[in-house]
Amino acid sequence: MTDDANSPNNSSPDSPHGRGPEYPYSGARWTARPESPADTAAVHAVNAAAFPTEAEADLVDALREDPSAWLPGLSYVVEAADGSLAACALLTRCRVGSVPALALAPVATAPEHQRMGAGQAVVRALLDAARRRGESLVLVLGHPEYYPKFGFVPASRYGIRPGFEVPDEAMMALVLDDSAPVPQGTIEYPAAFGV
Repeated sequence: MTDDANSPNNSSPDSPHGRGPEYPYSGARWTARPESPADTAAVHAVNAAAFPTEAEADLVDALREDPSAWLPGLSYVVEAADGSLAACALLTRCRVGSVPALALAPVATAPEHQRMGAGQAVVRALLDAARRRGESLVLVLGHPEYYPKFGFVPASRYGIRPGFEVPDEAMMALVLDDSAPVPQGTIEYPAAFGV
C-alpha cells in the first residue's frame, strides 16, 4: 500500500459533475470515480510508479482480460486537481470456497500524491460502490496497520484463509453486509494472481 493513516475519513457530498464523491484533504479535493476505458494507460502508469516492479500494473491488465474476475464499475480512480490520476484501486471476483467474494488488489497511489489521502479516498469510494452493488465480503492481503481504518479485521476471525502462507494479521476481511452469512474456507483467487 502506498498511502498513510493521516487522511480524513469522511467524504463530502457527491460531486456536482456527477463523477462520484469528492474527498477533501489539506485544501485539495480528490474526485473518485469508476475507471473509464480512457484511463487504462494511466492506471497502468500509476501502478507501475507506485510499486518497485510492474507486477501490479501487469496484474491489473491481466485481470481486466478475465471476464470471470473483472467486474465493470469496481475499478476506481481518484483524480488530482489537474485531472491526472492520483490513485487507483481494484476489486475483482474471488471466492471463499464456492461463495463469491471480492479481492481488493492492487491499491496504488502515484508517488507525488502519496501520504495526502488519495489512497484512502479511492479505497473508500470503491468499498462504497461494492456496498451499493450488494456485495457482502471483501478480502485484502495488505498492511495490517493501514486497512483496519476501513473496517478490515483478520480474515481468520471468520474462518477464512488463503491457500498460501502469510502472516495472519496481513490477510484481512471486511463484511459489507451483516445480513449475509460469512463463508468459511480457503480463498480462491483469479488465475492472474498466480496463487
